[in-house]
Amino acid sequence: MESFAADLATMIRRPLAPEHVQAMRKVGQIVRFGAGETVQETGGESALFHYVLEGELEAVDPVTNSRLGNATLGPGQFFGDLQFLSGGVSLAGARALVPSELLCVPRDKMLKLMSDIPEMSDIVVTVLAARRRRAVEQSDGGLTLIGSEISRDVREVGSFAARNRIPYREVDVGSTEARRMAEVCGLAEGAAGVVFGGRFKIDPPTLQSVAQALGLDLAVGGEETFDVLIVGGGPAGVAAAVYAGAEGLSALVLEDLAIGGQAGTSSRIENYMGFPTGISGGDLVGRGEVQALKFGTRFAMPRRVSALTQCSEKYFHAALADGRNVSAKALVVATGVQYRKLPLEGLERLEGAGVYYAATEFEARWCKDAEVAVIGGGNSAGQAAMFMARTARHVHILVRRDGLSDTMSDYLLQRLQSHPKITIHTRTEIAALHGDTQLESVIISDHASGQEWTLKTRALFVMAGAAPNTDWLSGLIALDDKGFVVTGSDAGGRTPYETSCPGVFAVGDVRAGSVKRVASAVGEGSVVMSAVWDHVKG
Repeated sequence: MESFAADLATMIRRPLAPEHVQAMRKVGQIVRFGAGETVQETGGESALFHYVLEGELEAVDPVTNSRLGNATLGPGQFFGDLQFLSGGVSLAGARALVPSELLCVPRDKMLKLMSDIPEMSDIVVTVLAARRRRAVEQSDGGLTLIGSEISRDVREVGSFAARNRIPYREVDVGSTEARRMAEVCGLAEGAAGVVFGGRFKIDPPTLQSVAQALGLDLAVGGEETFDVLIVGGGPAGVAAAVYAGAEGLSALVLEDLAIGGQAGTSSRIENYMGFPTGISGGDLVGRGEVQALKFGTRFAMPRRVSALTQCSEKYFHAALADGRNVSAKALVVATGVQYRKLPLEGLERLEGAGVYYAATEFEARWCKDAEVAVIGGGNSAGQAAMFMARTARHVHILVRRDGLSDTMSDYLLQRLQSHPKITIHTRTEIAALHGDTQLESVIISDHASGQEWTLKTRALFVMAGAAPNTDWLSGLIALDDKGFVVTGSDAGGRTPYETSCPGVFAVGDVRAGSVKRVASAVGEGSVVMSAVWDHVKG
């Protein structure tokens, strides 16, 4: 299966060409560092691109302050991670091993060079993305989760980090390392928590606090007005972000949880053109995010829009949940849909503690050698079942229909039917959940037999229903009777994706009448930008 980026250990590395270095010299400056001197602080702003002219650098482990990995960087190489593209803080540090001379280029000037010189961009982006992949796979980041096994809040941070490809490591709350870190950063012994850089306790351990510490949320709001605000970081929103940046529009993407949207919860997508061996939804959309960042589009997460207004000057103002406002000349609604929540007692209490809405490596760790239930009859549910069957004792797919042939791709249905560790239960639904702080079992109602039976499980994956995320639109644009955004001639729009309000466009699953497929969402997000351009520049 394809991954988010190339494998750093096996990829063929190409150095920056002499003309690339010459271009950097024109906008950067030469800085000399003594042996042992810090070049980049862990947690410091990723404001400079560091290119080694002479000497040698080592990456610094943010927890131990020792060398990170075995390799060093010499002349012709550069230090950095994807955080440089996004403007977040550096997840690792760098230090000079010997007296060294570096060419340091400010981030904005480097991004401009990368936009103007695609060959340079190819080299830099490939290396930065490969480094991020290695950091995630080897848990080399500065984020440490203590006590995931006892804290739902810490597990939620872990899921957020995993879905956004942020490297992190986990430490058992009773381990010697956990006690040492608790003493250093002031965390109560035996308590769960989140630590950055080995010393900084993120308190409270919420998604917002973690994002702020890593520079993922960006200090959005204030006086800046964007050409276009894209709300939603799924396939449609990220495709729009790529084309907005490529067309030179100042664009901001607001995402309330993780880049990838609902597609990011899918462990494997096999029917998207160009990926014959498949790719996870998160990795697919993550590649698009890197493309958009390269073109200068900004991303902020987790940022939830709570309301939308339009002023007398026809600018749009999105009110964020934290009270800030973001303004733009045009708005693209790409908030997609979310799986419907089951009307069951105790559901909210058990979300993240046995009830999950994503099937990734992070959730899979809680399912090893266990009975697992998956609700849903679409491809996402089917792929989740296949993914969990790798390590679970058995996977039970629960669907209310008589079968799956009308809702699931045939190739996937055949795999499920032939898999020895997967059982499809038709005409069934969950009647009750049991468990105080952790899901322990579910009651299943079998409508075919009229009987109820109990399944002991600590993992229930809900992947059914499609509720549009449109409450925040504040009645400014027309919706259909199911809450989906009406566009085109049906809404009085000037173009197929414009809504009833000029300057507001809708793409992807949130749009009424759209085909609910990743490829369709990407296509709509791509083509809408020509109409956005006309509105902004017209």
